[in-house]
Amino acid sequence: MTALDLDLPTGFDPTDPGLRQIGITLKEFAQLRKTAPVWWVAQTPDAAAGFEDEGYWAVTRHADIAAVSKNAAEFSNSEDGVIIRFAPDMTRDQVELQRVMMVNQDAPDHTKLRQIISRGFTPRAIGALAESLRERADRIVSDALAKGSGDFVHDIAAELPLQAIAELLGVPQEDRGKLFDWSNQMLSYDDPDVPGDPETAAAEILGYAMGLAAERKENPGDDIISKLVTADLDGHGSLTDDEFGYFVILLAVAGNETTRNATTHAMMAFFDNPDQWDLWVKERPDTMIDEAIRWATPVSVFQRTAKNDLELGGQQIKAGDRVALFYASGNNDEEVFENPRQFNILRDPNPHLAFGGHGAHYCIGANLARLEIKIIFDAIADKVPNIKQAGEASRLRHSWINGIKELPVTYA
Repeated sequence: MTALDLDLPTGFDPTDPGLRQIGITLKEFAQLRKTAPVWWVAQTPDAAAGFEDEGYWAVTRHADIAAVSKNAAEFSNSEDGVIIRFAPDMTRDQVELQRVMMVNQDAPDHTKLRQIISRGFTPRAIGALAESLRERADRIVSDALAKGSGDFVHDIAAELPLQAIAELLGVPQEDRGKLFDWSNQMLSYDDPDVPGDPETAAAEILGYAMGLAAERKENPGDDIISKLVTADLDGHGSLTDDEFGYFVILLAVAGNETTRNATTHAMMAFFDNPDQWDLWVKERPDTMIDEAIRWATPVSVFQRTAKNDLELGGQQIKAGDRVALFYASGNNDEEVFENPRQFNILRDPNPHLAFGGHGAHYCIGANLARLEIKIIFDAIADKVPNIKQAGEASRLRHSWINGIKELPVTYA
């Protein structure tokens, strides 16, 4: 079935970064869910980059995305990595190098690494941050209010995740700006308006992280770095320098970019739905948190690679085929969510897929993200309840991040 058969633009590829710059392709996803929920997207192979496949399967239905997410036995994160490529913007050699990152691993390597890293993300560890994060959120919003107006992304949405990461890792708060710049630059390869070189930024984070690890090995403390780079009493082992460096990269991107964009998209949704903002200011329902995350779906797509020949959504998938899980589509599936394009902070239940679906690779920082979103929107409602949008948002040009670069607002 071709794009024309489905009344889609010729050559339609939902990983095209130009499409992301103008918004998630929800209309096209709805067509695919209805008529071709597992659909072949043809791409031009690049043998010079080490890739010979000619496309991928776009998986757009909630049930199919959830099924693949839970099926690590038949779908690999390691074979091609999770980053979907619109064009060969990474080489096969780069994919191989990134297998040291937990998100790009399969069992047993993934299982072992996750056991070590999870020591820093226990409910107790996250709960211990709550009071400090509330104080930080109050200061962040108070500082924004003092300015009168500004960019919501930089003033508020980015600040709490950055400060949380710095506190979690034991990184000096004055260095959080470096993490912000490096993570932005790492994801800038699709957007010419974002300055910096992704490879240089990745090298900077790796070097910085390895310096932190070396210092904590010499002088261990009570922070997550010390827990991860020194063996614990239960014998779970510790991270190597490379593993720790790539963990910091993962945390800088997953813990900064995603929460920042979820916060920004939610604020934009509140601007468009003032009744929902009034409800939040007055009642603070906890259901708002997952609705904000569903609505934003900051990571719109990750991929898996089929290990065996199998059937998915009525299509025959061959071993070695790439399968793209479009979380942004699954989170708007009418079979699961009533009126999915209605921003409803009372939505319950809300089985969204924005943390990667359930399974072995469920986001390890999900509880931290939820805590940060709750705390920052409490502070906004308390201190700047009359916040208003003051200009058009600027969207990130990207293959798989649903990002907002700038959102002009007035605080007072």
